[in-house]
Amino acid sequence: MKINKICCIGAGYVGGPTMAVIAQKCPHIQVTVVDMNAERIAAWNDEDTENVPIYEPGLSAVVREARGRNLFFSTDVEKAIDEAQIIFISVNTPTKTYGKGKGMAADLKYIELCARQIAKIAKGDKIVVEKSTLPVRTAEAIKSILDNTGNHVQFQILSNPEFLAEGTAVQDLLQPDRILIGGDPSEGGQNAIQALVDVYANWVAPEKILTTNLWSSELSKLTANAFLAQRISSINALSELCEKTGANINEVAKAIGTDSRIGSKFLKASVGFGGSCFQKDILNLVYIAKSYGLREVADYWEQVIIMNDHQKKRFANKIVQTLYNTVADKKIAFLGWAFKKDTNDTRESAAIYVANDLANEQAQIAVYDPKVSRKKVLADLDYLESRSSEENTKSILSFDNPYEACQDAHAIAVLTEWDEFVGYDWQKIYDNMQKPAFVFDGRNILDAAALKEIGFVYQGIGS
Repeated sequence: MKINKICCIGAGYVGGPTMAVIAQKCPHIQVTVVDMNAERIAAWNDEDTENVPIYEPGLSAVVREARGRNLFFSTDVEKAIDEAQIIFISVNTPTKTYGKGKGMAADLKYIELCARQIAKIAKGDKIVVEKSTLPVRTAEAIKSILDNTGNHVQFQILSNPEFLAEGTAVQDLLQPDRILIGGDPSEGGQNAIQALVDVYANWVAPEKILTTNLWSSELSKLTANAFLAQRISSINALSELCEKTGANINEVAKAIGTDSRIGSKFLKASVGFGGSCFQKDILNLVYIAKSYGLREVADYWEQVIIMNDHQKKRFANKIVQTLYNTVADKKIAFLGWAFKKDTNDTRESAAIYVANDLANEQAQIAVYDPKVSRKKVLADLDYLESRSSEENTKSILSFDNPYEACQDAHAIAVLTEWDEFVGYDWQKIYDNMQKPAFVFDGRNILDAAALKEIGFVYQGIGS
């Protein structure tokens, strides 16, 4: 099958960048990204591509090149579905907050709505591609809905999980470690796999395009994120032991990271991992294991989440204990709110939970993040429902200037590893803070010796 029209349902962190790169690399294919959120689509269509709703280095340039040529953003979902040969589903699959599986299972209501909409509209054969992170055997459910509610056309379901790291998503798309495509072993399934392989082959080397069955593909995505998160929780668990024994976690990480069997990636101790994928995917894995009665497997993976929650709680507790066991009415400056640098994504950011704990202790929190708005900061805290919106508004200050955020602060907490934080005039910051002036480096990015020389009381992770 020669593909000339693709549509993607969902203009979020995965759908937008992925389709932009496909459009850039496949100028012969019309790529349409659709979303019911008119405000989001308007942002993708903003005349100034620097204003696209997702901040990723290099993304605006890719959008600028392809948009209007063969890349389109629209709210006309039905038209895009009707015309496309391949339909990517890239909608949100949050952890359930209700009913069976609450707090662990993926909420698939948006996936089902997509499937039913495709079934209703499609008048010709379609390839439907799971791009969202989904539980194993979700493709089976999608296939059932399409076959039983559709217009008697043929649907082939593929699993094509994303392995993007926010902050480097464009580079990950341009030079992926691998592209994974899972499909049915039937002739129709294999033809569908080949059609998608041919799309990626426009810029990805053949040996990097892996094909599997559907279930292996779906499980591989969950497993990849679980293994990465496991490494972070492992090094964070040891960071607490380092603090008690006098060891240095950076030295330990370097020593074990030089072992070729282990490697150095994801061994940086921190206040904890965040983002939309790690926690959600591990909880999903835990739920799947429990549903099959695999209690020991579930307990093993759940401990990764428990350790991550403990690390965030421990960081907040350390701030309170160090500031003489009270932070009531004290100004704590937060440098960073995004879950990692080079993104404006705040989902499951450690900053949210640390701020929540300190607000419970009646601290005054002053936030500076180069890419996150005050509106988003307050929305993140309101989502926890720990206190009223009015109370959150009173507890949280936000600044467009880091020096103003830190002025008269009792302490600074570094929650995101933005490069700019390292280059600040820390003498100037120190001079304008309450004394003693504390720095809690939740990302171990600052020069501890230099800060101590200035006069700061510095505390990092794992030393």
